[in-house]
Amino acid sequence: LDSAAPGAAAFRPPAQASLFGLGHTTLHDVDNDVRRPSRQALSSYARGNADGYCGTTILCVQKEGQTVLIGDGQVTAGHEVIKHHVRKVRRIGESGVIGGFAGSTADALTLYERLEGKLEEYPGQLRRASVELAKAWRTEKYLRRLDAVMIVADKDCMLEITGNGDVIEPDHGVLAVGSGGTYAFAAARALLDVEGLSAMDIAEKSMRIAADICIYTNDKFTVECLPEAASEEEGGDEAEEGKQSEDSTKGED
Repeated sequence: LDSAAPGAAAFRPPAQASLFGLGHTTLHDVDNDVRRPSRQALSSYARGNADGYCGTTILCVQKEGQTVLIGDGQVTAGHEVIKHHVRKVRRIGESGVIGGFAGSTADALTLYERLEGKLEEYPGQLRRASVELAKAWRTEKYLRRLDAVMIVADKDCMLEITGNGDVIEPDHGVLAVGSGGTYAFAAARALLDVEGLSAMDIAEKSMRIAADICIYTNDKFTVECLPEAASEEEGGDEAEEGKQSEDSTKGED
């Protein structure tokens, strides 16, 4: 409208004009009324991970009574690979619980210690211990600054614990976090129903797919398994030795 015309009201663009309202959005409107993502957030999304945890892929698979937790070994700082063999998956005390982390190493170790204390307080109750850890992580000023995401598992369940107070148990037997977690999760879900593949086979194949796609993930894997594969092999060797001794005794008779 022409404001100079008699009786005509002056036209003013709305204060919250859309970025796509051509001709009506001024630089002042954009700076003040449109919420822009921060440079750090844009950088995180560009790396393919909204949480910003780079250099890590952790995957947990449960199938037919076996639980496998696997993690890569790469540490990345900016555009440089700092180290290739880092252990991001480990056992937590003597509780029969295994855990893996994405994020700061020192913060993750602190959380491991806290979770171990909760498991001693609530033995055999991983869900209860995880909820208590998440509550403390969310409410305590000291823990609130810790920057990490954890996957913990025992023979019965697997859980993701975050600093937002979340304790997530998946509907299916797959859970993944980290920069390559989406790729590993999708691959594991696809392989989960394939006959003849064990949890170990699925975990290793899925991590190799993630390592091929994600530049922050390598193929130097650390694996923890429940029940322990070593103990099963030892038990099998002892059984085989016992069978051989029985056969030799019968031969002598």
